Amino acid sequence: MTITAIAVDPSNPKEFTVIHPQISAPADYDLLVDVKAVSINPVDTKVRENLIKNGLEQPRVLGWDASGVVLAVGSKATGFKVGDEVWYAGDITRPGSNSTQQLIDSRIVSHKPQSMNWAQAAAMPLTTLTAWEGLFERLKVQDADATKPY
Repeated sequence: MTITAIAVDPSNPKEFTVIHPQISAPADYDLLVDVKAVSINPVDTKVRENLIKNGLEQPRVLGWDASGVVLAVGSKATGFKVGDEVWYAGDITRPGSNSTQQLIDSRIVSHKPQSMNWAQAAAMPLTTLTAWEGLFERLKVQDADATKPY
């Protein structure tokens, strides 16, 4: 299947270009997601800067936070079916979410809250994980502490 994506191009890495890469059917734990919304995050800028600094051999699709609809489910993926609305912070080792469809590991995907629209859901994953890590892993805030007014 051919998709449309926006990528950093090695011939002009300071601009984005539209590309039409092939995408395969989902393997094992993957989901094929029809991307409805994406967000821009500091990680996008940092990865792009590193690509420019270190040289880029082929176009690279950025974007990690996204929301969308499951189009297909890999043979080992559980908890999801075609038509499910999902959100996720993607995997930096894979093509990003700035595309019409994306293959994503189901183990880092969750069902989108129905109370959020596509854009709201796409804005949450990585920022929420960052806040969680800051509070509970770095500052060691205990669950009971999180509910106390200060």
